Amino acid sequence: MTDTQNPSLENISKQIEVLLHASETSLTANAIKQHLSLSTTELQRALDVLRQRLDTGVLRLHETASGYRLQIADSYSALIQRIFPQRQERLSQALLETLSVIAYKQPVTRSDIEYVRGVTLSSNILRQLFDRGWIKEDGYKDTLGRPAFLHTTPQFLDAFGMTSLDELPPMPDLAAIGGVN
Repeated sequence: MTDTQNPSLENISKQIEVLLHASETSLTANAIKQHLSLSTTELQRALDVLRQRLDTGVLRLHETASGYRLQIADSYSALIQRIFPQRQERLSQALLETLSVIAYKQPVTRSDIEYVRGVTLSSNILRQLFDRGWIKEDGYKDTLGRPAFLHTTPQFLDAFGMTSLDELPPMPDLAAIGGVN
């Protein structure tokens, strides 16, 4: 058998690396398995080999909700920002608070968010979150007016480098922080 008929894990990991370099988006495990005709076990072993090989370089294999991607190691972020300065995208406090309420308490309605934040929710904030693809409407509350339930999306997880909501940091004990009773 030739090497292409029975590739080693090292060669499979290199093929995965090539696919990730060539892809404009993250690749799911199923897509990689399908493209390379791999079993789940073979894929996981090849990904482990790829991670080990990349750990000695500047790229890292990163898994998000939408799949695997290659990204530059965090230790080089200062260099990249210095050489290729980009306008830092500022997210407003109101937008972050709204997004946090949705992420931690979902499904929530607009009135739930207003109750938690203690202020009226600007339509512009929700529009920004919808435009970014970070939230979606999914279902309706069985109450007067049937308000829509808001949920986060896989794009939200991708933007913040998470694979699931379980990776959100724990909620702080607000009573302990602010002396709230």
